[in-house]
Amino acid sequence: MENDAATLYCPNEYCQAANPLTHKFCQRCSTPLPKRYLWAVGDSLSLGSLGEILADRYLVIGQSIVFDLKPGLLPQTPELDNLQKFQAYLKLIPYRLHIPQIYGVLTVNPEQSQSEILLLENPPLLVDSLSSQVHLCSELTTVWGEASSIRQMNWLWQLAHLWQPLSTEGVASSLLDPSVLRVEGALVRLLELHLDSKPEPTLSQLGEFWQALRKEAKPAIAEFLNQISDSLIQGKINSSEQLITVLDQGLAQLGTSATGRTSPVQTAIKIVTQTNTGPSRQRNEDACYPPSGVVVSKPPQQTALAIVCDGIGGHEGGNIASTLAIETIQQQVIELTSVPYENIDPLLLLTDLEQAVALVNDKISQRNDIENRQGRQRMGTTLVMALPIAHEMYITHIGDSRAYWITRHGCYQVTLDDDVASREVRLGYAIYREALQHSGSGSLVQALGMSKSASLHPTSQRFIIDEDAIFLLTSDGLSDFDRVEEYWETEILPILSGDTNIENVAQRLIEIANTKNGHDNVTIALLHYQVQYSEPELRLKADIPTVSSSKTVDLTQKITNGTVLDKSHQQTQVIPETKPIRTSQLPLQLLVLLGVLLASGLLGYWIKVQRQLPLPIAEPINPSVNPQPTNLENNQKDFSPPVSQTPAP
Repeated sequence: MENDAATLYCPNEYCQAANPLTHKFCQRCSTPLPKRYLWAVGDSLSLGSLGEILADRYLVIGQSIVFDLKPGLLPQTPELDNLQKFQAYLKLIPYRLHIPQIYGVLTVNPEQSQSEILLLENPPLLVDSLSSQVHLCSELTTVWGEASSIRQMNWLWQLAHLWQPLSTEGVASSLLDPSVLRVEGALVRLLELHLDSKPEPTLSQLGEFWQALRKEAKPAIAEFLNQISDSLIQGKINSSEQLITVLDQGLAQLGTSATGRTSPVQTAIKIVTQTNTGPSRQRNEDACYPPSGVVVSKPPQQTALAIVCDGIGGHEGGNIASTLAIETIQQQVIELTSVPYENIDPLLLLTDLEQAVALVNDKISQRNDIENRQGRQRMGTTLVMALPIAHEMYITHIGDSRAYWITRHGCYQVTLDDDVASREVRLGYAIYREALQHSGSGSLVQALGMSKSASLHPTSQRFIIDEDAIFLLTSDGLSDFDRVEEYWETEILPILSGDTNIENVAQRLIEIANTKNGHDNVTIALLHYQVQYSEPELRLKADIPTVSSSKTVDLTQKITNGTVLDKSHQQTQVIPETKPIRTSQLPLQLLVLLGVLLASGLLGYWIKVQRQLPLPIAEPINPSVNPQPTNLENNQKDFSPPVSQTPAP
C-alpha cells in the first residue's frame, strides 16, 4: 500500500497491538483485524500522496481511497448542524446493499474553508487479499456487454427499484451517471450520491440512458429493452411502479421454459439449521425451521424454507413465542407456495408473506392478552425467514435477527435491524456508528407479539439470484460484535469453492458464537443456492400497460408517531391508496348553475332559522375549565421504552 511502515492496530481494547497490513488476525491476541477501505467525498478533493497517513489514522492508498489503520476507534463524526447535507445517505440506509453509508469525516487543513471530507464505508471496491491491491468495481456500462441476459435484466430491475427512493431524497441523478453506477457481481452498487439540480431528473432521461445499452444487450432482451427505453422517453411508462411491473414480466419470462423446452434457469438448494443454548443461558428460547440438524434439499423436496426466531421474555415465555411463530408461519408459507412458479405474482407474494407474519403476531398477542401479560412481561419473538422460489429469494424479517447474502464477491447484510440505532439513522438524527454508542441503541422498536398487527411493519424483500450464493439467517447470538463480518471469508466462503459443506460450516458457526460471544442462545440457518443459466432462444417483448399508472408513493420511509416504517422494494408493506370515485362528467355550465341554486337555497334556509331563534344569554367564561388532552400513550401497546432482548431483572 505504498507505505511499508504503516501498521494495522488491533481493535481489541485490551491489546491494540500493531500488525502488518496483510494479516487477517492479530499476531498477539488472534482477534480478527477489520479491513476498512473508505471512499472519500469532497469538493476539489485532494487527499495527498500515496502512502501518506492523514490524521494519524487514515492511509492514502488511492486518489479517493483511504484505509483505516485504527478500526477499533470511533471515527470523527460530523457536527449536528452539518448533518443536513448528509441526509440522503442517512435516510437511504434501508438501501445500503446498493448505497455506501457514512463512516465519519476527516478534517484536513483546518485553515481552509473546504476542510471536511466525508468518508463512506462499504463502497464498491475490489480488494486482492494476496497483493492488497484495491480497485474500484467496474462501471455498469463497461461490463454490460459481458453479462448474461438475466443479469442485464437484474441490473435494470435494481435501478428501477432505486429510482423512487432516490428521487424522494433528491439524488436520482446518481442513477444517470456512469461513473457512479458500479456493479459487484449481480449487485448494482453506487459509488456516492449526487444532489439533483433543477430541473429534477425524469424517467425520460433514464430511458435515454438505457437506450445507450441496447447495442450490447443480449439477443433475448434486446427488443424488450428497446421497447422499454422508447416507452420511458415517450412517457408511456411514467412511474417507477409501472416500470418495475414491466421488468417483472420480463424476468418471469426468462425464468420459465418455452413449450417443450427446458427452463434456462436451473437451481439446486440445500438447507441446514443449528440451534444451541449457549454457555451462559439456562434454556434455549430460540427456534428454527427445519428442525435443528435436519438437512433439506430441493429437489427432491417441492418447497424449501428456512426460519430463525429469537424468543423475547426470558422465563416469561420467549421459547413459547418462538415455537408458536415457527409452527404458524411454516404452515402459511407452504400454502402460499403450492402453485407453480409461473403463477406466482411477486408483489402479491410479498404482501402475503407480511400478512402471514401479521397472523403469527396476532396469535402471540392474543395469548399475551389472555394471560394478562403487560409491558415487559409480554412474550414475543424476532423472525427472519428465507423462501427460495426458482431463481428468486424472498426474505422476510422483524426484529434484529439477520439475513446475510454471501457470494464470491462479498458478504452483504440484507436486513436492517428494527432497533433504536437504525431508527435514529433513518430519521436523519445520527450516523450509524455514532448511534450505536447511545444508551439503549440495541433495544428493539418492534417484534412479534408485543402489539396489534396494525402497528406492526415487517420487512419483505425479493432478490434475483443469477449466481451461486449462500444465505445465512442468524439470531444475535452469532451476529453480535460483527462475528459474521469477521469470519465469513474464512468459514462460509469455502462452501462456494467446494472446499467444505454447509453441515460442517453450521457447526463451526455455532462454535464461534459460543466461544467468541457466548452471551446468548444462538440459532442459524444456512442455504446453499446453486444456479445454472443458459441463454434462451426466445426473444422477449415488453407488454407496456396502456393505462396511466397509479400515483407513486415514497418507498424510502414513512414516519408515524416518531416511528420509521420502511417501504422500499426491500419493504413491500402495501400502503393503501385512496382512489377517487369515478363520476359521470357533466357540462361545466350546468355544474355552475346547480352550485348557485344550491347555495341560494342554503342561505335562505339559514336566514329563516336565525329569525326563529331566541337571543343568546352571555355567560362568563370559566378560565379553570380546560379541555383534557387525549392521552395517546395510554392507547399504545408498542414498546415504551423499546423492548430489549435482555430479560428484566
